[in-house]
Amino acid sequence: MKKTLMVAALTGVFATAAHAQSSVTLYGLIDAGITYTNNQAGHSNWQATDGAISTSRWGLRGSEDLGGGLKAIFTLENGFNVMSGTLRQEGRLFGRQSFVGLSSDQAGSVTLGRQYDSAVDYLGPLALTGTQYGGTFTAHPFDNDNMDNSFRVDNSIKYQSVNYGGFKFGGLYGFSNQAGEFSNNRAYSAGASYNYGGLNIAAAYLQLNNNIGALGGITNTAGAVDGDNTLLAGRQRTFGAGLNYTFGPATAGFLYTQTNLNDFAGIAASSAGTSAVVPLGATSGHFQNFEVNGRYQITPALSVAGGYTFTQSSIDGNNPKWNQVNLQTSYALSKRTDVYLQGEYQHVIQDGSGLNADINGLTASGNNNQVAVTAGLRTRF
Repeated sequence: MKKTLMVAALTGVFATAAHAQSSVTLYGLIDAGITYTNNQAGHSNWQATDGAISTSRWGLRGSEDLGGGLKAIFTLENGFNVMSGTLRQEGRLFGRQSFVGLSSDQAGSVTLGRQYDSAVDYLGPLALTGTQYGGTFTAHPFDNDNMDNSFRVDNSIKYQSVNYGGFKFGGLYGFSNQAGEFSNNRAYSAGASYNYGGLNIAAAYLQLNNNIGALGGITNTAGAVDGDNTLLAGRQRTFGAGLNYTFGPATAGFLYTQTNLNDFAGIAASSAGTSAVVPLGATSGHFQNFEVNGRYQITPALSVAGGYTFTQSSIDGNNPKWNQVNLQTSYALSKRTDVYLQGEYQHVIQDGSGLNADINGLTASGNNNQVAVTAGLRTRF
């Protein structure tokens, strides 16, 4: 009898231990390089750069098995500048991501916190800027469609489905968090993707609503987006679709995105980690981005990638257009570490707008052309 009770007790202990299985992972990436730019505000420049492709970060992610295919999950991810040791994302401790939620093997996941929108989740992997083969400097002008994750959504609740035979979908809502101003500084988005063999197709929609004050400032700073979005407008609507196809060691893709802006106050230009509003005095804005890209794995260690983006826009009757060519080659020294050489060329047809060439992440040119070349090193842990 005593042995039976002891076995039952030990069985209960081991069952509880298995039921409460949990894991926490520390991870990160550091990207540093030297960049030459032929024209920044009228002068050439050699500079040490952080995150030419992938912004440096470290993070913690974890899960706890709650039984029945249900898990508690969390992610805390910090962004930093390795050259100066300072925080990115306007000085936030976990500015890249910070969320907690529940994940089900059958129903998908629901998470709450500071998170990526659906355009980033579903369209980002189809853009060169959203991959390790392009990154920061290859973003579309002013990152007008957020494919480079220039901003995240605070105070958000997010749903992501499980994979239904290659089909996935999700959505996000970011609260304004201000009484009496439900729609002031809120955000919502939705997206879906389908993967079959080497084919990947995706589409997404994103909308931001804001009341814009003096100098394009958002009047409710406790809401969904504040401090890091690049386009300052009363309403931003971004949507797009794209596809890529992998055949053997090669991948080729196409992406189309469009961003429409109402009460367009200006562009927040970033330089050396500080932000300043570039006023346009416009009332409306419209951007269309057409991107073709591809990559080829020459050997398991050596890859080449490239892309071309044409962006046309309309800003209160002016119609500037951008052409940008991006090239990269990367050599893996190990599974975790690689060296790369990357170049960008941007040409803008100003058409009365006064906008000069401005490769994302760098100081704008003094004219309508800009060339940048970066040699860098990335390591992951």
